[in-house]
Amino acid sequence: MKRAIYWIMAAAAGVVVANNYYNQPLLADFARDFHTGVRQAGMVPVAAQAGYALGLLLFVPLGDRLERRALISTLLAVACVALAAIALSPTLVWLVAASFVTGLASVAPQLLTPFAAELAGARQRGEAVGMVMFGLLSGILVSRSISGSIAQHFGWRTVYWLAAAAMVVTATVLSCALPRAERTYTGSYRGLMRSLWTLVREEPLIRRTSAIGALQFAGFSAFWTTLAFQLHTLNAHYGSEVAGLFGLVGVGGALASMAAGRLTDSRDPRQVVAVGSAIYVASFAVFALAGHTIAGLIAGVVLLDLGVQSGHVSNMALNMSIRGGAMSRINTIYMASRFGGGALGSSLGIWAWSLWHWPGVCGVGLLVGCASLILQVGRRSKSLREAQVD
Repeated sequence: MKRAIYWIMAAAAGVVVANNYYNQPLLADFARDFHTGVRQAGMVPVAAQAGYALGLLLFVPLGDRLERRALISTLLAVACVALAAIALSPTLVWLVAASFVTGLASVAPQLLTPFAAELAGARQRGEAVGMVMFGLLSGILVSRSISGSIAQHFGWRTVYWLAAAAMVVTATVLSCALPRAERTYTGSYRGLMRSLWTLVREEPLIRRTSAIGALQFAGFSAFWTTLAFQLHTLNAHYGSEVAGLFGLVGVGGALASMAAGRLTDSRDPRQVVAVGSAIYVASFAVFALAGHTIAGLIAGVVLLDLGVQSGHVSNMALNMSIRGGAMSRINTIYMASRFGGGALGSSLGIWAWSLWHWPGVCGVGLLVGCASLILQVGRRSKSLREAQVD
């Protein structure tokens, strides 16, 4: 029974999180329809990710204070309205604003992840988190392929009408399938929000996983935000459909999330994070050396998704083991940091592209990837020194 619930959660997570990623293969379409440039169109994914980060901060902590099913249904209703507003966008400013609201309301997957961890218990927590993350990551990757293909044949507005309908179906399924979840926090909303800072101050593990997640997702977002522009510069001048199809290449990375979840139950999750970080850096090295070819881009995407998602699932499992009664708040801190990094990465990617094109984007990815490795090496060196002193 639990496994069936996990798969329902996984499917729902994928459908909802896709709302933030339909736009990435469509930037050239936005620029053409609204008669604007690359930088202006690039504000759409930035707004969606910034809204998602703010939604994580404002709404996900409520998973410890409110009944989760009702909270999720409310958020999905708001997301449905915002997606319809995107489909009706008369101007780019409207599109950016509606994308921000969509991101703000599309945080249900981050309520489902601690829900699954709570149902699983300590011994199978990594596996449960890995299953839900598999659905979420598949949604991120496949959303690009779906939106690119639909936009190529039916226009980009159709993508968002279908997404709005998907929110109605998802809300109905979850309200019927999810068990009731008792709240673990009984204080005020102000006290709930103050407790976030308390957790950050008292738990160094949260600070470390949040920093690593933010750095890696910055490079990840920089790549995906600028991929459509890079493809257009190649000799064949590939369009939004090909950019979207690249999402299918990274599904192997989503599959790795399930294996990473099982490994965190049987091994030290920190080792899994470190290996994933090394693969992440290798992916941007491949992009820098061979990103001017389709084969090079495909190889880099496989490594990028494998590295980022393996480390992400292991970080999540580490976080869920810290305090059982504060899982939603811990997830808030980690994911808000991560998607704040994603919004910054999208901005850096667009900026680097406008100045140096593809080499600039690769430089951004290598810089943040090396920074995340330095954090982990520094932690390990400190632990070894402490062990020698003891």
